[in-house]
Amino acid sequence: MTRSGEEAESLMGKNFELGEMSRDEPAIMDSSKLKVNKHVQFIKTGFLVAAFVVAGYCMLTMLYQKLTGGDDHKCGNSHPKVPQYFDPNPELWPGPTATGRAPFLAQESVVPSLGPAPNKSIERLWGHLSPYSPNYEGWGIEEYPLPDGAEITQVHTLHRHGSRYPTVGVNVQGFGAKMAILKGKFTAVGALSFLNDWTYGLGAEIMVPSGRLQLFESGVHRYYQYGHLYVPGTKIIVRSTTQKRMRESVWNFLSGFFGLDWQDKATVGYGIEGFSTTDRWNNSLAGYDNCPNSNTFRNQGGTNATNEWVEIYLQNATTRFNRLMSGLEFSVQDVYAMQTMCPYEFAAYAYSPFCQLFTYEEWEGFEYSIDLYFSGGSAYQSPTGRAVGLAWHQEFLARLEHHTLSFSHSQINTTLDSTTTTFPTNQSLYFDFSHDTNIMSILTSLGFTQFSEPLSATKQAGAHNLTVSHVTPFGARLDIEVLKTPHPVSEGRDVEAEGAETKYIRFKLNERTLPHPRCPLRSDGLCEMETLVKILREEEGKAMFDLACFGEYDAVPHGELRDGHPEA
Repeated sequence: MTRSGEEAESLMGKNFELGEMSRDEPAIMDSSKLKVNKHVQFIKTGFLVAAFVVAGYCMLTMLYQKLTGGDDHKCGNSHPKVPQYFDPNPELWPGPTATGRAPFLAQESVVPSLGPAPNKSIERLWGHLSPYSPNYEGWGIEEYPLPDGAEITQVHTLHRHGSRYPTVGVNVQGFGAKMAILKGKFTAVGALSFLNDWTYGLGAEIMVPSGRLQLFESGVHRYYQYGHLYVPGTKIIVRSTTQKRMRESVWNFLSGFFGLDWQDKATVGYGIEGFSTTDRWNNSLAGYDNCPNSNTFRNQGGTNATNEWVEIYLQNATTRFNRLMSGLEFSVQDVYAMQTMCPYEFAAYAYSPFCQLFTYEEWEGFEYSIDLYFSGGSAYQSPTGRAVGLAWHQEFLARLEHHTLSFSHSQINTTLDSTTTTFPTNQSLYFDFSHDTNIMSILTSLGFTQFSEPLSATKQAGAHNLTVSHVTPFGARLDIEVLKTPHPVSEGRDVEAEGAETKYIRFKLNERTLPHPRCPLRSDGLCEMETLVKILREEEGKAMFDLACFGEYDAVPHGELRDGHPEA
């Protein structure tokens, strides 16, 4: 503090002492003190009057500016205010704002209905590139309303982003670059004649408009299902990652769930997604980033199996296409890239000339190629299948048990998970946003072994649960409901007269109940929470995280692994 500042502070202290009289102070003062005291009181009264005048002026000015759309340059506001008629939140004249009772469709005693099943469509054969659709086939469990007296008390939603452009480095980008180099050096006829003028025009990584719509519609649907669980006046923590399509996914979802003022009701935490040679970030929503072996030769079984299958099912298409070309000969991998171009262009443009080039049976072969990739790269035929999903598995258990996490024997970010500020443990609604392969690994870590069936790389399997368009299409969602009943509910769905209050868990993957295979078999797929917690604790150790992600072991051929971890 400067010398002049010290003097001013001293004078202010003296004036205060003179101006304030203690109740125990004698009533008689000498005339000099009385004059000083009156002078100080006069100054203080002047300050108060001036303050009231300024405050009143500012209030009237701001009201006038609101009414006229003027600029807020005065009263301490240095930022210009847009005219009132351009302000998205004008505060004045909002109209009636009373809101009604929040819906709670998931709690109502009705059997869920998805409407009529869709006709055969190649859009349902695009694997992870399929636009979102509920799983009409189901997971082997009948859908029932809640048992009498049951109450949904909490929901954990794990959500994939919406339809996007291709990720960097995929085959369609290579095909587009190749065709650009060769343009004018070949001639295509018949069904391929469009290639004479075709140019690659897709972006990379970010969501397309249909993807934003998928997430908005999902938010609306989740609100109708679970809106009653939101506690008015509170702000929930929602989690996503730093990738742009992930951020936009959560924004569109929350706009659908809460409305465009969602920031008043939710705060989004963005976990860093990415890694370099020097830095890796723990992130349960992108668990592969801190599991190095998931990105090396040790985890190539799925890729190898897909390549082997592509060479089989696209032989006829490759021959057919080359008959329509002169000056250029396509390889099987070129044709696979052309087939992959269809869902990407369809997502971006709502149409693609590549889609009509393939038979329905060839599209079934395409879907199976994706199933092989996921099975061997992210699920039970992958050595890192369980490990990549372990961190979210552990976070889910911590939320069920209402505690934070201060350790990391996986990709848990202890900086965020060790405090309820960023890892709340008492919310009734949890929304997390992740990626397809990460969600597949989470299902693997949680022990959903119905997805562990071996898939041959040389012969197309029949009906199987790990059909990726049913599991992780664009906009996929896993809803985990926590139910409370006043007494235990029998397998026959009768509420027993005796017994204490009981909690149950119900998993719903893409709108259909997904039973946990280690829970006692029930027609409704419910599992007692106490039982499930014990099961999930046992499943944790099966990930063999340190070995799976950081250990040295030989890669094994596709199909030899069965439980999502390296051979012991």
